[in-house]
Amino acid sequence: MTPDPRATDLPWWKGAVIYQIYPRSFQDSNGDGIGDLAGITQRLEHVARLGVDAIWISPFFTSPMRDFGYDIADYCGVDPIFGTLADFDALVARAHELGLKVTIDQVYAHTSDLHDWFVESRAGQSGDKADWYVWADPKTDGTPPNNWQSVFGGPAWTWDARRGQYYMHQFLSSQPQLNVHNRAVQDALLDAMRFWLDRGVNGFRLDALNHSMHDPQLRDNPPAPDDGKPRTRPFDFQIRRYNQSHPDVVGFVERIRALCDDYGAVFTMAEVGGDLAEKEMKAYTAGDKRLNSAYGFNFLYAARLTPALVKDTIERWPDEPGTGWPSWAFENHDAPRALSRWCAPEDRAAFSRLKMALLIALRGNAILYQGEELGLTQVDIPFERLQDPEAIANWPLTLSRDGARTPIPWSASAAQAGFSNGVPWLPHGDDHLALAVDAQDADPASLMNLTRHLLALRRANPALHHGALDILIADDRTLAFRRTADGQSTLCLFNLSNQPVPWPDQIAASNHLLCTINDAAPGILPAYGALLIEE
Repeated sequence: MTPDPRATDLPWWKGAVIYQIYPRSFQDSNGDGIGDLAGITQRLEHVARLGVDAIWISPFFTSPMRDFGYDIADYCGVDPIFGTLADFDALVARAHELGLKVTIDQVYAHTSDLHDWFVESRAGQSGDKADWYVWADPKTDGTPPNNWQSVFGGPAWTWDARRGQYYMHQFLSSQPQLNVHNRAVQDALLDAMRFWLDRGVNGFRLDALNHSMHDPQLRDNPPAPDDGKPRTRPFDFQIRRYNQSHPDVVGFVERIRALCDDYGAVFTMAEVGGDLAEKEMKAYTAGDKRLNSAYGFNFLYAARLTPALVKDTIERWPDEPGTGWPSWAFENHDAPRALSRWCAPEDRAAFSRLKMALLIALRGNAILYQGEELGLTQVDIPFERLQDPEAIANWPLTLSRDGARTPIPWSASAAQAGFSNGVPWLPHGDDHLALAVDAQDADPASLMNLTRHLLALRRANPALHHGALDILIADDRTLAFRRTADGQSTLCLFNLSNQPVPWPDQIAASNHLLCTINDAAPGILPAYGALLIEE
């Protein structure tokens, strides 16, 4: 086996596998039914044993929790639900002891309406923070300034009688839009980033970064053409040309990168969605003065995983100077579990193994969402148990995000699957107990143990870790590509269908098998079979 590729001059994050932790659902340490920072620390050894390079922790900051932490009331505080700053410091220390880097979310498009900045801004049209948020006068008939719609439904404007103006919000009305065009706002956000850097944080995931700046002229968005897809929200009826994605975001990105470089080139990764996602991902990561990486929604909401989808997505990120480094996620806290989207129930055991092998074989960083290593499925949450404000508002047309946020099953036999001594904030899935961590740890053939093997394989092979990727085949069922780096070549072959396929004529047989998935072998690929071959 080749040496650990991370011993080269590459930065730690290039080719990294990053494990996303959704704090509410990872581990509860105090019996209130909600996961917390001390619970994360308690379970970090499980994450380290998988062989990942870093964790990404979703928001744990002070918040009224109307959008479960993405409505921040204090960028530099820990919400009591999750613990204290001392708990966070202990988490960072333990992670570093285990060889894990720590990345955290930053949400710069909006705050909570309870944030001190907004309280001061809404007090009147004069004052130091009067223009820290996006305010606008009504039209002459009293209606909102333009036709922009919020992601969660309804106009992106709410009237505030104290100012006699409307304020903008791209999500909930309790999430007022920051005016990030304002240099003073940027300075304040960078100060918050500096606060966490000083506490030992190794990187940041920048939430909805392309939502952080709007068109100052407040021009109306044009209508979206009818593409035949269901439209469950007014937001879907528009091309979001002016309410987001302003070109000046790039200037703010460069300020973020400069600050992180002052701390030793801390890892930065943007989340980018929407009509211009591909263009913006590249703009935010181009060259060496912008972010290190970005990830979009190419796989997160896809109804099927096909060779064509993989080919189209990967070929948009060629291994060329000046092109940024991508990150890929098949699941996260907002998207439905991939197994429930991409295969029939009877195929999930086999498909989960193929899916994990594909994720670790792609060029770029791999983001593993908690429970993905267990093969967790989407849980059908009854209406009376829903917590997700978007799902409640658009019931039953919007699939609840809660179904991917259910607690991790740690023990197949313990009360509440070992997650909590209390009643969990969301129920476990009916099929999740059988997939518990302790059960899979004891089974050498489990998905969790395969995940450990695959991550070790990626870590030890430069081609898989950071190499170039060339697509060889992408037909209706078969995907084949070659990874190359440092004189090593690895062939990756996948059957993405539920029927056996012959060994492709273009691929030469080889005895140097690195990994076989679902009993695949030269000659024929079984349903959801895969092979990784060192050439």
